[in-house]
Amino acid sequence: MTVSRLMKKLFPMVLGLMVAWAGPVLAGGKVRAFVSILPQKYFVERIGGDLVDVGVLVLPGANPHMYEPSPRQMTALTRAQVYFAIGVNLEDVWLPKLADANRGMLVVRTQEGVEKVPMAAHEHDGEQGAMHEEHADEEHEHGILDPHIWLDPVRVKTIARNTCAGLVQVDPAHRAAYEANLAAFLKDLEGLNASIAQTLAALPADKRTFMVFHPSWGYFAARYGLTQVAIEAGGSEPSPRHLAEIIEHGRELGVTVVFVQPQFSRRSADVIASELKARVVPLDPLAENWKDNLLHAAAAFDQALR
Repeated sequence: MTVSRLMKKLFPMVLGLMVAWAGPVLAGGKVRAFVSILPQKYFVERIGGDLVDVGVLVLPGANPHMYEPSPRQMTALTRAQVYFAIGVNLEDVWLPKLADANRGMLVVRTQEGVEKVPMAAHEHDGEQGAMHEEHADEEHEHGILDPHIWLDPVRVKTIARNTCAGLVQVDPAHRAAYEANLAAFLKDLEGLNASIAQTLAALPADKRTFMVFHPSWGYFAARYGLTQVAIEAGGSEPSPRHLAEIIEHGRELGVTVVFVQPQFSRRSADVIASELKARVVPLDPLAENWKDNLLHAAAAFDQALR
């Protein structure tokens, strides 16, 4: 049995013992919250302000598709009053164990009510791997639903409302403060959406396709009239044949920049960029300063696609 499997098998028992040792939550203290990824920390802190203390499961630089909690995180999770899920894959494995071991912890699924579409992938016949919301069901009938909903400011409104509702449930005494912060955040989201739309509005119709290793930016692309072409094939590095097809497609599109995510290997992206004489540019969908990161992404796409 591998160490990973042994850890998963023993996790509920060990965490249960930790709960017994952790003791009660201090009265009058901050709400102890946990989230899956860093952008959620931004959301919870915008709504909770000084009333919350937020821990993050997937630490900076870690791959959320392969992450396992550290012993220190396990201890912190025993003291959490609320966990804000968002629908990323690791939650399928760890949330049932956490909820079973810490029965006093409220689990809020902030993705509830958010429309999801299948994740885009580069098509092997050379057609674009675009994700257009209006055609998603026809083109990707059996695709995996894209979890990267936090990269669309409009969808984040629903995430924010669900987050506020969760905080009110665990801390009803501060409902007015949470709802006031939510209202301010929703207004900020409207301004952010307008700002990004204005930044990208001037791009010509034939300059709206970008290449990216992991297809994280589909919702962002669909919101602002862009098209992403994914290098990654079904969650893994592309085969030599697939790589050749992507390079040829990139030449047809005149690709000059290949975007990569810091949490993934950039080996294939480097090969493609070398063949296309393109630059490789990091773009992090999991950055903690969520608002500034989306503005940075908009500027990066605008500069790359002109």
